[in-house]
Amino acid sequence: MTRRYFGTDGIRGQSNRFPMTPDLAMRVGIAVGTIFRRGDHRHRVVIGKDTRLSGYMLENAMVAGFTAAGVDAFILGPMPTPAVAMLTRSLRADIGVMISASHNPFEDNGIKLFGPDGFKLSDDLESEIERLIDQDIPAQLVASDKIGRATRIDGVQDRYIEFAKRTMQKDLSLAGLRVVVDTANGAAYRVAPKALWELGAEVFSIGNEPNGMNINLNCGSMHPEALARKVHEVRADIGIALDGDADRVVIVDETGTVVDGDQLMAVIAESWAADQLLRGEGIVATVMSNLGLERFLAGKGLSLARTRVGDRYVVDHMRQNDFNVGGEQSGHIVLSDFATTGDGLVAALQVLSRVKRMDRPVSEVCRRFEPVPQILRNVRTTGKPLENAGVKAAIADAESDLAANGRLVIRPSGTEPLIRVMAEGDDEAQLNRIVEGLVAVIGGVREAA
Repeated sequence: MTRRYFGTDGIRGQSNRFPMTPDLAMRVGIAVGTIFRRGDHRHRVVIGKDTRLSGYMLENAMVAGFTAAGVDAFILGPMPTPAVAMLTRSLRADIGVMISASHNPFEDNGIKLFGPDGFKLSDDLESEIERLIDQDIPAQLVASDKIGRATRIDGVQDRYIEFAKRTMQKDLSLAGLRVVVDTANGAAYRVAPKALWELGAEVFSIGNEPNGMNINLNCGSMHPEALARKVHEVRADIGIALDGDADRVVIVDETGTVVDGDQLMAVIAESWAADQLLRGEGIVATVMSNLGLERFLAGKGLSLARTRVGDRYVVDHMRQNDFNVGGEQSGHIVLSDFATTGDGLVAALQVLSRVKRMDRPVSEVCRRFEPVPQILRNVRTTGKPLENAGVKAAIADAESDLAANGRLVIRPSGTEPLIRVMAEGDDEAQLNRIVEGLVAVIGGVREAA
């Protein structure tokens, strides 16, 4: 069923344009508050945000919606997405809200929702929320004496820092490591540098001066070039780049080379397997993760279970099949022993732990496999070109051409009007030929639409 508001990761769009308007944010608050107003206890929601200018507007609108639905609102201010998920459980809230568009530019914003267990909501619940959003508001409002209260909560940053530190071994210190951390002028601009420093590292921070409009701007996990330069400048051992809401991470080693999520998952999987901590006899990743990761894990006697793109699908598979490590090539890494969603800081701490224990350079520790060539192209679309007979035939021919030598993944984007075409295998020339041919066929359908 096509949904009007929710995409693969909550509701997202350009601020002050449908659907990211204060009116809709208030309606979401009323609808969600109505659904989660169960039982006779005082109901509560925790609301966090990143550093976007529009966060003030949407935060106030959501507080109005929730309190109008009879739910007490606990306002956290700028906090990482994983911190909001953790605090939803810790504060025994009925619902958690993160106002963020993750790695998108500041003009965009979004609404992510967590249930009382700290996990993202199911498709069924999101469909029920959509149904209520479009209903008349007065039917969902509580009586005057039942209106909720709004309270700003102090001390939540320190609470999250202590949580993150406890994910490291008690006897392990980061003393002796020079660490550059780029917080993308986003939600972790205070907590990430402080946690690393308290664990003993010598910390250099960049991307830690948010002004409401510079989140993810030429910094963070989407733009690690500035981090690589800083690592060279201060001769750091490692660079850590988070995105705007700190649920993803990429690493830069001491040579300035970027290490993606696939390599980081390989590091953690190998480490946890050696310590007999890894469950599920492998890890969970999406169809976009590199074939080299799959081959590396197989060489260690471990499996790679693949899901649709989106960390929620990774988490669902992990929960259903008792895996405790999963993630995406982009750097969303979910370690379910600690968190219910991707946590860039916690994942980075696991990598730093491995670096300290091996006492080897990051370039050696984090280069676990040779990536297979992977070609990705985006085709802007109108309509549904993947349903076109000519496109289907071209895809079938491409799959036959690749046969056992690689993989082909073609999928619509969950957030933009794009078709993503990805091919990987050992013959890069063959991959380029296949991808360019498919892009031309799909693009031709788009132009004719």
